[in-house]
Amino acid sequence: MDLKRLEFSLKTVFCLLVVFTANAFVQTLCTAPDTVSIKENNDIGQTVATLALEDGVSVVITDNPHEAFSINGSLLVAIIVLDFEALPVEVLFVGLECRKEGENSVPKRVTVIVENVNDNPPVFAQSQYDLSVDELTNVGTSIGRIEATDLDKDQLYYWLESPMNEFGLLSAINPQIQVQTILDYDTTPEVNMTLFVQDTPLTTSETPSHTASTSVKVFVLDINNRPPWFQPCTETAIGFTKVCLSSGYEGKVNLNELETGALTLEPGPVHAIDGDKGRNEEIGYRILAGNENDIFSIDQNTGSITMQKAVSVAGSIALTVMAYEVLTPDQLATTTVTIHVVISSLHPPQFVKSSYEGFISEDADVGSLVLESKTGNKPLQVQATDADFSDGVNPDIVFEVQDGSDFRITAEGFILMTSAASAGTIELNIRVVDTTNDEFGTASLSVEVTPEALPGPGGDFKTEDMVALGASLAVVLLICLVLIGLLVYRLKQQNADWKKLSEASIFRSMLTGGPSGPKDGVQYTNEGFQNDRDADSVSSKQAAELPLPLGPALSRSVPQQPEKQSSTPTLQSRTSDDSGSPPADSSSLSASDNTDSEKEVKPILTKERRVEDGYKAVWFKQDIDPNVKEEVVIIPDSGERDVSHDEEEDDEEDTNMSMSTRRRGSDSDDDDL
Repeated sequence: MDLKRLEFSLKTVFCLLVVFTANAFVQTLCTAPDTVSIKENNDIGQTVATLALEDGVSVVITDNPHEAFSINGSLLVAIIVLDFEALPVEVLFVGLECRKEGENSVPKRVTVIVENVNDNPPVFAQSQYDLSVDELTNVGTSIGRIEATDLDKDQLYYWLESPMNEFGLLSAINPQIQVQTILDYDTTPEVNMTLFVQDTPLTTSETPSHTASTSVKVFVLDINNRPPWFQPCTETAIGFTKVCLSSGYEGKVNLNELETGALTLEPGPVHAIDGDKGRNEEIGYRILAGNENDIFSIDQNTGSITMQKAVSVAGSIALTVMAYEVLTPDQLATTTVTIHVVISSLHPPQFVKSSYEGFISEDADVGSLVLESKTGNKPLQVQATDADFSDGVNPDIVFEVQDGSDFRITAEGFILMTSAASAGTIELNIRVVDTTNDEFGTASLSVEVTPEALPGPGGDFKTEDMVALGASLAVVLLICLVLIGLLVYRLKQQNADWKKLSEASIFRSMLTGGPSGPKDGVQYTNEGFQNDRDADSVSSKQAAELPLPLGPALSRSVPQQPEKQSSTPTLQSRTSDDSGSPPADSSSLSASDNTDSEKEVKPILTKERRVEDGYKAVWFKQDIDPNVKEEVVIIPDSGERDVSHDEEEDDEEDTNMSMSTRRRGSDSDDDDL
């Protein structure tokens, strides 16, 4: 074993000596670098390596890969443009040989490393990529990966532009496309995006930098998540769920009549579509309820409803109809079909006239009535009759203006303006419709919109004029009420004077026997009063001799309550004249009294009411005190109200109704009393 090792060691040393000797010899001929590098896209003739040669030594290329190099003196140069991406390997081995006459040639090898330069942009394999995703797919779900390639083998960086951020990338270096929002096929059937790539980091300004892009179209697929929708219907969104609301269908059939063919329904025939519009599944139909006695039938494929027998009872029949997907029957919906059974009509309603003409002002307010004439104020009224009714009046008719317009017709037939209209003539078609059977009659209506104002329904005045007139009348009425109130107040203040005047007139009539004067045969004297033996009365002669008060100065206020009641009259007022002389105008009265007989003369003053024949008596409510020597004024009902001092001016009129007595102070007068 030791000998063998020794032998191996000797051989190794020998080989090393040979190699060293050879290299020392070559070095004496030429030297060359072992490894050099050159960037791709080089210039032709660019120096690759420099050789050191002894005098008389020449160099030749023995191994020239791709014929890319040559010797120019002591220089190794590139004679072609090197392309890193085109070379199969990035390391080229160039073989050289140094030669000198008379000596052995020495081989050399130079390793040339071709360096890559960023001279190629990244590239997508396609100009457009198509992807698909189901609607309502969860956020974060990956739908595909799209990568670009770069001949320079650089790291690539991506970003995605999505219109509403529907999709995004997993990261800048991972072009995995993911769902970022929940998608609805009805609102977003497809999304068009652009994917970009760059061969340098997105946040650096490194150069050179190359970019590329491609289009990405994502198709949103409609999944089977909605039942059939009856048409027409109104779509309503509740979050990401959509429903379509249908009001149902209505139709009419005549009582005891069998109609052939499909029934006419409103708003149209029974029809449903797949709620998932992108799928358009086949729909089937079936009557679920309300079809008693199998009067109606429905076509399973079309939804047309027909009659199998006549209906014998008037009224309404409500059918429940189902629409379902043939392939997935659990996707279904129901609606109501109402059939109105009516008594058939022999005559449709008809307008009284085939055409109507009306007028309205251009400046009339919305809601104004169309008038019969330009100068009148009577509103235009259209009327219709129905021969099915004995009096021609159908309570179930309505009036319509066809094709829409600026006017409408009330239930009473008056025509209202619903929007402002320009001056000119408007031609309209109107209908009268029997709502029980949809029969109708037509007529034409011509409305002339005049530029000047026409009289309104209230007369020749417009609404503003009538309002102003009403306000003025209200002010005048208020003033009149105030004046009437003042008059009533003043009249109440003068009520006492009026009552006193009325009482005076009544009492005067009692004394004179009425407006014609004293009664015949009656003399108002007191001479016969003595024979009556009435101790409590004043004699006729004395009463006749007493003067009557002639002015307001003769009246006195009369107290309402005397201190003591007696059989003699109460003395209420006193005068300064107590001499007892009668006034001048009393003498004639006394003389006249003497000529009358005792039978004809009756007392006029007494405290008792006499009813015997021939008496004309005046009684007093209160007794007069005979001891008071004053003038007494007796006023009827004086105990019920006072005579005010302020009313003394009215006493002159009261003298015709008052009895005045003047008491004398002699004892003989007392006896007469």
